[in-house]
Amino acid sequence: MNIRLLIDKLKLSLQKRTGKAQKKGGRCYAAWAAKGHIKQPLVSFVVQSHDKSLQVCSFLPQLRAFPDSEIIVIDDGSSLDHTQRLAEALTGANEFLVRANDLYENITYDKCLRFCNGRYVALLQDDDKIPGTEWAERAVSLFRQHPDMAILGGCDGRRVRFCMKERVDEATSNQTAEVSNRRSVDSSASPAPEKSYTSEEMSQGDFCFVMSVNRAPMWINRELYQQHLHHIDYRFAPFQSDDYELCMRAWTLGLKVGWYKLHFESLSVGGMRLYNNAFTKEMTKRNATLLYDLYADKEEEIMKRVEEANKRMN
Repeated sequence: MNIRLLIDKLKLSLQKRTGKAQKKGGRCYAAWAAKGHIKQPLVSFVVQSHDKSLQVCSFLPQLRAFPDSEIIVIDDGSSLDHTQRLAEALTGANEFLVRANDLYENITYDKCLRFCNGRYVALLQDDDKIPGTEWAERAVSLFRQHPDMAILGGCDGRRVRFCMKERVDEATSNQTAEVSNRRSVDSSASPAPEKSYTSEEMSQGDFCFVMSVNRAPMWINRELYQQHLHHIDYRFAPFQSDDYELCMRAWTLGLKVGWYKLHFESLSVGGMRLYNNAFTKEMTKRNATLLYDLYADKEEEIMKRVEEANKRMN
């Protein structure tokens, strides 16, 4: 046995026999209950972070200001000084630090969607500038108005147009949502670019149904997620396009995806662009063909459902 482990074992045994292992102040149910842990919060805020502890700590007060909530920070591969700062800052009974080792958001968000208890979950990034609580209150209100809406985005609402294989390099260099077909195709076909819902649909108001949204924030109705979606598709790991896939899967299962006017400002350069520019291009190209194989033949069906949902709302 490791000598340090043996010494510790003997010390703990002695403390147990002498009764000196009790914590100062004692432990009891009343002390535990006073911590105020919420078993089933209305909202779970889940923040993905890598070496951005200063930014995360700066907006913790805004997240705490929303009542009936919990905060989960994913510390994904940060250097130890950032991990220590987050550990010291997350002191509440409804605040949690999840440590991971450079697994990226596909896996870590998926893990935390099973870990959290909120009825609605906001997936956030470490460079988001959080503007008080109104944005969260509005999201909860929209979910209550549309009980079959599984996903709500506050960044871009997008229609993915599926392009031909010949355009995938151009598409990935621009980091768009165009996706390619790795099969033999007619090279004369004219692929359409990704359409962002920023003019007609979105100019009509501050909410509409869209084909897909990207993070962040990306809200999840956790009950619908657990019943129908179950997981973020690991085939897209470690990151890129899994948010589009989740939205398209929701539509094919009879659920809805919404967008509301928000757009967080950025506190700093986004981590993907800062640390993973070349890696992001690689993953965009890799996952483009996967997204095509899964949903190219469903594009028309999904858009029909989007259009019908918007007509019924109006």
